[in-house]
Amino acid sequence: MSVHLRPEEIEAESFRIIDAEAGSHSWGPDQWPVVRRVIHTSADFDYARSMVFSPDAVPRALAALKAGRGIVTDTTMALSGIAKPRLERFGISVSCFVADPDVARRAREQGITRSILALRAGASDRGNGIFVIGNAPTALFELIRLVREEGLRPDLVVGLPVGFVGAAESKEALLALEHEVPEVPFITNRGRKGGSNVAAAVVNALLIMAMEG
Repeated sequence: MSVHLRPEEIEAESFRIIDAEAGSHSWGPDQWPVVRRVIHTSADFDYARSMVFSPDAVPRALAALKAGRGIVTDTTMALSGIAKPRLERFGISVSCFVADPDVARRAREQGITRSILALRAGASDRGNGIFVIGNAPTALFELIRLVREEGLRPDLVVGLPVGFVGAAESKEALLALEHEVPEVPFITNRGRKGGSNVAAAVVNALLIMAMEG
């Protein structure tokens, strides 16, 4: 490999390698760009088998982005990983409340995780419609509760928490939500893998598609 390749050339070559190594697959033309960017970010081809999209998740996500709907993340890492120039194109705000001092104080007082209260804070703003969860299963469980019990209707849920405690279970709960509240679109995967970088990659892929569409 030449050390003189430009970043865009490296990315193009990476995608060529991914396409070649992935081979034939069943992903649709609106889904594969998302899956491919997740693989590009993680170098993990397991995502080619484990990703799950609810019906019409991508077109509904693109519509939400083009409408400037706000994004809420569960970690500052996910927030940092989303390309800001692309957000500015659509006037999209992105927020994360997990480091908010008031959230931390109330979490200690109530004996619950900051992720739960941070998710509630983001959901309380009606301008927010896209929820990006790449770390905390508790945040995803709380989002599901808000959908079931309080009538929250996100424009998109990117549910990719990572870890050994609750991560896989929270994603299965999100998958089950499709049968209860089918109007909530989501992008997730099965199993323990995920992460803030992977969740941000999903959003970046969608933003690129929105800019091109």
